[in-house]
Amino acid sequence: MPSVKVYSFAGKETGAMELNDSIFGIEPNTSAMHLVVVNYLANQRQGTQSTLTRAEVRGGGRKPWRQKGTGHARQGSTRSPQWRHGGVALGPKPRSYGFDINKKVRKLAMKSALSDKVANEAFVIVDDLKMDAIKTKDMVAALDKLSAARKTLIVTAEKDEVIYKSARNIAGVKVSPVNAINVYDLLNADKVVIAKAAVEKLEEVYA
Repeated sequence: MPSVKVYSFAGKETGAMELNDSIFGIEPNTSAMHLVVVNYLANQRQGTQSTLTRAEVRGGGRKPWRQKGTGHARQGSTRSPQWRHGGVALGPKPRSYGFDINKKVRKLAMKSALSDKVANEAFVIVDDLKMDAIKTKDMVAALDKLSAARKTLIVTAEKDEVIYKSARNIAGVKVSPVNAINVYDLLNADKVVIAKAAVEKLEEVYA
């Protein structure tokens, strides 16, 4: 059972927390994590690109010349794909790039990402992740003390506007409530700073 040190938001060690082996101590499954990340990125695509086919381009209603006897190749419309100003053959149309993934694979990928962060000592538990006022300067100082100055994911137990607004202007820092975290954000972060209450919620859901 992995044990992780617990810190105050001021960066002082306050104790340790035993983590659930089935969530934070498994062998990371890279295939599951890769599939879930690809799915996440695919779902972010808008899929709004669109081209006009020969049926949608304006003009071209009249046959440009008669079928035989001119020496030209036969043509039915000046809006065929080979003509200038013609339609696009097999061009993109609005579509959804999203696809579904089995729930068990999603769960395995989340456990794998959490276990990977714990194994690489990139999982920082904070006893009380709260701020009295919205101050970016205080947030920067707190992250420095927790050695989380670069790309950092801050995970709160509940939606916290004070924490969010204090961190939103810091490059590389993202704030997310525990019920909205995803595998992509976990793997993309160099360090995860998470509230102790958020860890307990993760154990309730995934145990």
